[in-house]
Parts: sequence; C-alpha cells; structure tokens
Amino acid sequence: MTADQANPVVRTPYGFVRGRYEDGVAVFRGIPYAAPPFGPRRFRSPAPPEPWEGVRDAGAFGPTAPKPPYSEAFAQYLSDPDLPGDDCLNLNVWTPEPGPGARLPVMVWLHGGALTRGSSAVPVYDGHAFARDGVVLVSVNYRLGVEGYGLFPDAPANPGLRDQLAALAWVHRSIRAFGGDPDRVTLAGQSAGAISAGALIAAPQAQGLFRRAVLQSGPPEAFERDKVRRMVRRMAARLKVPATAEAFAAVDRDLLLRTQAEVGRLSSPVLGGPAFGIVVDGDLVPRDPLQALVDGDAAPGVDLLLGWTRDEYRLWLVPGGLLERVDRLGPVALAGAMARCRCGHEVPRGYRALHPGAGTAEIVGQMVTDSLLRLPLQRLADARPGASYVYEFAWPSLRPGLGACHALELGFVFDTGETPESAKLAGDGAPQELADAMHGAWTRFAATGDPGWEAWDAAHPVRIFGEVGSGPYTGDGTPHAGDGTLHAGDDMAYTAYGPRDRELALWTAEPAPVPGESADGTATPDPLLSRPVRGTELRSAMRRLRRAG
Repeated sequence: MTADQANPVVRTPYGFVRGRYEDGVAVFRGIPYAAPPFGPRRFRSPAPPEPWEGVRDAGAFGPTAPKPPYSEAFAQYLSDPDLPGDDCLNLNVWTPEPGPGARLPVMVWLHGGALTRGSSAVPVYDGHAFARDGVVLVSVNYRLGVEGYGLFPDAPANPGLRDQLAALAWVHRSIRAFGGDPDRVTLAGQSAGAISAGALIAAPQAQGLFRRAVLQSGPPEAFERDKVRRMVRRMAARLKVPATAEAFAAVDRDLLLRTQAEVGRLSSPVLGGPAFGIVVDGDLVPRDPLQALVDGDAAPGVDLLLGWTRDEYRLWLVPGGLLERVDRLGPVALAGAMARCRCGHEVPRGYRALHPGAGTAEIVGQMVTDSLLRLPLQRLADARPGASYVYEFAWPSLRPGLGACHALELGFVFDTGETPESAKLAGDGAPQELADAMHGAWTRFAATGDPGWEAWDAAHPVRIFGEVGSGPYTGDGTPHAGDGTLHAGDDMAYTAYGPRDRELALWTAEPAPVPGESADGTATPDPLLSRPVRGTELRSAMRRLRRAG
C-alpha cells in the first residue's frame, strides 16, 4: 500500500485502486467485487471481476443496479440516485487508516428498498462518521428486482443474495489492506438489507465471514416460491414472453424495469400483494432462515443487534394519504389486516382494548408491524439470550404524520442528519444528541459486541431511543436509566423492560374475553369488528389502496 495526503492507493486482489482523503478519512468508491452481471452472466451467480492493469480510480460511486424510480409520493421522502452502467456489482470503503497494520473493526452495510430499489450511493449512508470513530465502513450494491430475485426454471435462485455473499467474500479477502480486521466484521442491514443479512447469517456458505450482525426493521425470512413466481408470471404476461431467464434477458432493459414497476405497484409491506423476495433454494438458503436460527442450527457464535421503529407502517400509509383512507375503511381495513396476518378477531380486539384511543390505521399498522417484524425478531432474541440486544427508535419526525416511521433512524445511525436527504424524512433541526446515541450504539456493537445496555433475557430489556411519551405505543414498560456507564447521547435513550410484551402476547395467547364483552363476544360488540366483510369487498378495497400508494 502506498498513499499520499490526497490520493491513498491500496492493492486489492484484482488490482490497485486510488481513493481520496476527505476530512481525514480515506474513501474508495465504486470498487468492483464481481463482474458486470449482464450479457452471458445475466441472471447467473456472480463471477469474479477481470483484473486490471495500473491503478484504477476509485473517486466516484460506481453504477447502481437497474431499478425503477420511486413514485412521486415516496420520492418526497426517500432519495435514490440512479447511476448508469453495467459494472453495478461494486462497493465502497471508508477507513481512517488504510494499511494492513490497523486491524480495525469493520461494518458491511446492505441497503434497504424492498429488494427493488436503493443503492450504496444514497447520501444518508455516507460512512465518514463510522470511519471517524474507528470503524471501517463498507457499503455494497447488489442486483435488485427481477434481475436479483426473479425465480426462473433456467437460472439459479437468489442471485442478488449471492452478490452479497460475493461481497462478503471480497471483504474477508481484501479488507486488511484497507485497515480492517477480517475477523471483526459486522454485517448490518435495514429493511430488505436486514432480511438479506438474516438469510446470510443462516447460510452455510457465509459462516466465518462475519462475527456480528445488525438487523434493523427486517427479520430473517423466506418468501413462498409461488409468490415470487406469480410476480415473474405477471411480468411475462405483460411482456408476452415465456417466464424464463432466457426470454427476460432478451427484453429491452428499460421496458423490463417499467413492467416490473407496473406489476410491483400493487405491492406494499403493510397491504401485501405480489413482491420479489428471498426463497428457499436448497443451496444458499437451504431452509427458512428464521427457523434455522431459532432452532440453533446456524451461526451459534454470531452476536445480534435487533431493532425497529415505533411507527414503521407510517412510511407506507402517510404518502398518498393512505392513513386517512384506511381509517375510513374501518371494518374492511381490520378484515384486511387479519387476512394479511392470518389471525382471528381476538388479535385486533386485544389491540383495541390495550389502546382504546388509537384509530383504525394505527391498529392495522401496528398489527402488521408486530406480526411481520417485531414478533419474529423477538422470537430470534428469545432463542439467543445473552447474545442479542434489542432496541426501538421512538423519535417522531418533524415532518407531519410520519411519526417514528420506517427508515427514519438511518440518518441518526450514520450521523448524516445534516444532509438534505436525511431531512427529507426527519425534517430540519433533528437533534444531534440522538445521532450521538444511535451512532454510538452501533459503533460500540461493531467494535466490542456490546452496544451499551443489557443483553436480551427473560426481563426483555429494550433500549428506547428518542422522544418518549409522544404516542399511544410508546414505552409502556418499566423505564430504567441504563447500566451506569455514560455514553454520548444517553439523555436521549433509556431501557424499558417488556414494552411490547402485551401486544406480542396476543399472537400466541388463547382467545380471551375483552373488557366490555361477554365470553362469547356478543355483549357491547365492537362496531369495527362486528360487521361482516365480504371477500369481494375486501379484495376490491385492498386493490384500491395499493393503487393509491
């Protein structure tokens, strides 16, 4: 490795790269970890990149994976740069000390975006603060949508997940030259990135490539293969081609993206619908990742940091005015939530009894969030006591209606609140003290495995970050100041014990009478749960909501 104060140069297994010093941090952008996944490599497992001669410039972000843009409703809150080019399997490195002697902890970041959008070039994910605080940050691009998660009879499943595995292998082989320690790698992701990280924790081929993992707003999961096939078949029907990788590879790339966007418009994490996802493939994903981890069959030595936001669902219901529409639907919306979560009337009745002041949209949103996200993450923590830490981000956005929504925490995790892209979600004037607390917790976890509060046990300790007492679902456990160790931003966090135990217990409890009702539920019935909802009425309402979103 050679370097000067303007242009640090590092040797990778495929050639030299030249980065930039930016405010005391060495930054390398757009380094290829695999060959361009097009031409004969399209829809195939990633292949190593071609070595290059001389020194490759790594001063700018590389191409992003093909993806459709966000809708106008979501674009006002989320940024998603689109950088053209085929060489999209690339990564970026921020390091305070490029060179093999530093042996610093490493964090590998997998972005979110429902496996159809997002990239490592989003300004919110700038790794400067992690490097400033002694952690080498690596952010990764991987294939998205039908290119990365289409299920075809003539191509391997999960190529996007295989890209991530290839990036981890690159880190294990290369990161020492950038100042990182390959034995101290933390794999971190949010939303789809967290779901991906969960699958990789359980993947046999990924064992030994990382020591810790952070799952923010996404549990380990595998989609039903038929659900992903339906997404591909719907695209094939619109394109008038067979549902094969060979046929899709012959379609114009822009047309393929437009068709994917049209079909995917009817999908929402809250409302359901067709979607791409990781599937059990008998190879990289040999079985359901969550079940493998709960059973103790995978990654017993990996420490976990698991988190969610208080109002995850608001990111999907506030844009386009869906929050108000769900409230107006009343019984139909609750019936849709029960269908989405595969539960009976006793669950929404329990939520309404626990939170009588909450509207229909609040009940629906929290039910779906608990069922799809918090419940599986708590199952994972229960299966790994002493090696799991749990938190909730509760600070409400300064933008109207968003609350503590999905993805709001990321500007605080990366300490990038000063960027306009973070302000799109948080608003102007987000508290720096909260960034100190969140970023500090992730940094400590990457460095030591201890974010600064008790590990999960039978008391269910949850670290609550941000403003407390601002909503019906905030901090109803017993508060506790902490473990006596003071960290930056500690006045913006406290530990609660079992703050969501009552809601999550509803999913496994036997049906019980709700206050105000008789044992058979006939006395003083809840008007929102007593009106019969026809299947045709439910399906029509759900289609209208998805189109509106």
